[in-house]
Amino acid sequence: MSSFSPTGDARPTTRRWEVEHEGAGTSPVRLPMTYVLPLRWHTDTGLAELTDYLRWLGDRVEVLVVDGSPPDLFARHAEAWRGLVRHLPPDPSERGLNGKVLGVHTGVRAAGHEHVVIADDDVRYDEAALSAVHRLLDRADLVRPQNYFDPLPWHAWWDTGRTLLNRALGADYPGTLAVRRGTFLAMGGYDPDVLFENLELIRTVRAHRGTEAAPAWLYVRRLPPDTAHFRGQRVRQAYDDLAQPARLLTALAVLPALAAAVASRRPRVLLGAVAGVVALAETGRRRAGGGRVFPPTTALAAPLWLLERGVCGWLAVAQRFLLGGVRYGDTRIRRAANPARRNPRTRAILHSRSGQDGR
Repeated sequence: MSSFSPTGDARPTTRRWEVEHEGAGTSPVRLPMTYVLPLRWHTDTGLAELTDYLRWLGDRVEVLVVDGSPPDLFARHAEAWRGLVRHLPPDPSERGLNGKVLGVHTGVRAAGHEHVVIADDDVRYDEAALSAVHRLLDRADLVRPQNYFDPLPWHAWWDTGRTLLNRALGADYPGTLAVRRGTFLAMGGYDPDVLFENLELIRTVRAHRGTEAAPAWLYVRRLPPDTAHFRGQRVRQAYDDLAQPARLLTALAVLPALAAAVASRRPRVLLGAVAGVVALAETGRRRAGGGRVFPPTTALAAPLWLLERGVCGWLAVAQRFLLGGVRYGDTRIRRAANPARRNPRTRAILHSRSGQDGR
């Protein structure tokens, strides 16, 4: 799940994305690419750090910040970013429950280039990653980088266990994706009424017969949220699994399996399962040179994260059936994502095409 937050949160001030790849006095290379940042803040704690990043970014690519913040914050952002980026509100004609998706739709339509990076406010590209994404979009409709947390407080360490398991079993879901603008417009964007918007965009591109690149070696730094924001996201992130039945069933099986192991009084079974999860996470950590960005101790977080997901998975299911969905800002969202074979926008497009082609 992305970190786009209806409530806003503080951001660290580390700035390791700066001038890492350029010599003194060297002008940065400007890429024909647009960077879309959908934003909705209720506090401005991280404004100075984000402004520095946008200043750095604006020398390298076109930057669009689609800002759904309240009017007073929007005005403050406009003043801080004047001359640095294009700062615009979400298109008022857009309708949907997920504010990030509405911002992405506005930004991609307004983009001046075919290659578009979509990133949350906590994502920090460096020059090498921007160039790699640009090259990959020459041959793929969607690029799916790999995020890592830096710095790594305890809760980011904890959540990295999820990242490593995802890497071991396929690919992670990052806070940034990149798309071809023509593909995005042709498929009519993606559903703004779902929670797991990154999965929805990936599935929509696939259903539209687009190509996807998920390079495990393309590392993009991400700032960790504060502890309160992390805690508030646990059930909401577990709700994402409702769009992936195999993952949901695995999560729901954790507590019964743990109870059975304890009842059987066979600690070796439990220790073996924990060791297996750590070994799987370690496989993900080492994949594609991951040891450069994932410290060795992060594999130990995987069993703890899996236990948490086992608890939160049941809470997410309860919210689905008892409350009608999970809380998102001032509303509730019922659907995590559309099933892979039942994307409403793509169905309409393909039906239209078949009619035009006489098939």
